[in-house]
Amino acid sequence: MSKQNNKQHNRIRLAISLFFFSHGLILSSWASRIPTIKTYLGLSEAELGTLLLLMPIGQISTMPLSAKLINRYSSKTIVKFGFLIYPLILLILGLSTTYIQLAIDLFLFGVAGNLCNISINTQGVELESLMNKPMMSSFHGVWSISSFAGALIGLLMFSLKLTTSIHFAVVMIIILLIWLLNFKLLVHTIPTNKDEQDKGSIFKHLDKTLIQLGIIGFLSMAIEGAMFDWSGVYFQDIVKAPEQLIIIGYTSFVLMMAIGQFLGDYLVTKLGRKRVIQLCGTFMSSGLIIAVLTPNIWVCTLAFMIVGLGSSCSVPTVFGIAGKHSKVSASISLTLVSTISFLGFLIGPPAIGFIAEWLDLRYSYALFAIFGVIMVLMASRLKVLQDN
Repeated sequence: MSKQNNKQHNRIRLAISLFFFSHGLILSSWASRIPTIKTYLGLSEAELGTLLLLMPIGQISTMPLSAKLINRYSSKTIVKFGFLIYPLILLILGLSTTYIQLAIDLFLFGVAGNLCNISINTQGVELESLMNKPMMSSFHGVWSISSFAGALIGLLMFSLKLTTSIHFAVVMIIILLIWLLNFKLLVHTIPTNKDEQDKGSIFKHLDKTLIQLGIIGFLSMAIEGAMFDWSGVYFQDIVKAPEQLIIIGYTSFVLMMAIGQFLGDYLVTKLGRKRVIQLCGTFMSSGLIIAVLTPNIWVCTLAFMIVGLGSSCSVPTVFGIAGKHSKVSASISLTLVSTISFLGFLIGPPAIGFIAEWLDLRYSYALFAIFGVIMVLMASRLKVLQDN
């Protein structure tokens, strides 16, 4: 009987993994076509920059709504409908012909993306509870792989000279096939705490533990955002890498981040969540310091790989802890921690730019290296980690 249950749980795990894959594929498909859409609509850099802000605004502004919907109707129901809406909005993005239309679509794209993100992470936490073992890092690893897949599909579509709308229609078909084969297998849970379904703000559930977890997530995602947006510039301006090797810093970071995510669940089992977060903070801090002190192309490539390993497990581990809060439902605790964490991803890259403009990009990275040290110190003191 236990073998049968284990087989069933593994099939559920595959289903959840495929929805994580779907989320990353949709988002990376959009990202791969940004230059094409910019050219097609004749957008300036400033206009494009303003447009790109609308997606995160849509994400953050509807986070409380996402939590309430998931808490009321279950994460399975929200995944079921969310992953029908999300690829549909992607297709509509590909059909946009005006600046205003694209602006509205991007805001809705952020709303749908957040709804899918919170609900599928809640599914991951719920399956962790059923199987009594960590799985969040591997789920996020699947998401990273889907980002590569989305980029490769985008490259193929571009080389075949297919339009953006056809590209997004193909992606939508892929997502619908995944949806048809997997949505019935998701974990179904009914919220037990009806007090959380009232009309009050979800932020009333924000306690010291969730704030501290959110800050750890904020620090980690600030570094992650800095690496995503500035690694190429660092290799260009500071490392002085040849033009064809400028991308190697970003690639090494993303590659090791994906590898680390698949190792994360094993490390959590062997070392515990507290030690994993401490290692993540140490790796991120050390990698950034090495890159700052030795701006050599090969040393910096190794340093960025170390940062990638550090970035890989910290946020999934924090989400896994938040989702098991004893007094708050997984959907609400994940939303609260995600909201604080995601601010780091938004604030980090612009902060890097301001500091670099005032001083130098190396000073920016050196300052962000301190974030890793703070993560280590916070993990050492956070009570919820003492038994993990």
